[in-house]
Amino acid sequence: MRRWRGALALAGAVVLLLTGCVPPHGSDGDLTDDWPALRPPRAFVPAAGACLPRLSVVVQASTYDTVDCARSHLAEAIHVGTFTGAGAEADTRPEPGSPALRTARAECDQRARQVLGGDWRSARLTLNIAVPSTSAWRVGARWFRCDLSETDSIDNTRPVNRVGSLRGALLGDSPLAHRCFDPKLIGGNLNYMAPVLCTEPHRAEFVGVYEERDMTWAEFSKANAQVHRRCMTLVAAFAAVPVNSELPYRAGSIFYPPSQREWEEGDRGVRCFLWSDDRKLTRSMRDAGPQGLPTT
Repeated sequence: MRRWRGALALAGAVVLLLTGCVPPHGSDGDLTDDWPALRPPRAFVPAAGACLPRLSVVVQASTYDTVDCARSHLAEAIHVGTFTGAGAEADTRPEPGSPALRTARAECDQRARQVLGGDWRSARLTLNIAVPSTSAWRVGARWFRCDLSETDSIDNTRPVNRVGSLRGALLGDSPLAHRCFDPKLIGGNLNYMAPVLCTEPHRAEFVGVYEERDMTWAEFSKANAQVHRRCMTLVAAFAAVPVNSELPYRAGSIFYPPSQREWEEGDRGVRCFLWSDDRKLTRSMRDAGPQGLPTT
């Protein structure tokens, strides 16, 4: 009897199995040919031209967020580029000091000038590079993002909230552009640069940016005299005075170098300012000439 019951159970299983194989009405029996093929998964890449409610050096897809540029935001993603060459082939993402990150920053700098209509370093702006997370890099993410932010001042470069896109922000009479300042000193040392109208009494004025390409960071940090000379050539060109032995009696210089991290990323721009030690100025010194910037 036990053997018979076993045979009956087995026969029932076969019947059920055969029943399950009968095609339904209107079916060709192929359960796969009528389904569309699934698209391959797409890797996360942040959007260019979007404004960002928060800052991030490493971008995670799980926390990625954007806002309308007409609303308050901390940064604007002006460009998304791609690492190439040896940098893209590396097992780890590029770090400050690497050729790949310097190349990326140069691309960001060029795009920033195109978007703004001028050099971002001549204004209350900062440029940062965001990269994929370590896990995203491992699975093939090779993008970098260029983020522009408005800052509080030449001394405080921490980004501040703003409303509106930065596109074309340096065209015309921009409120972001560096102009005249009344430096505040403590014990003969510069404490901070207070921005003022050039028609108000002041002792300093922004004259331009020069690129320092010939030194390492260690050399640059000890080369104040050389940096001063380079800035003085910008002072002379800005004020339309000759570069000669009388130039030091006409004006001095104040300069703001990039941070070490910015330097190692490839930003070698030094911001230069005309400095009037012996008298207050009440106009811009642009094209002032020897009469506007006398030796005594």
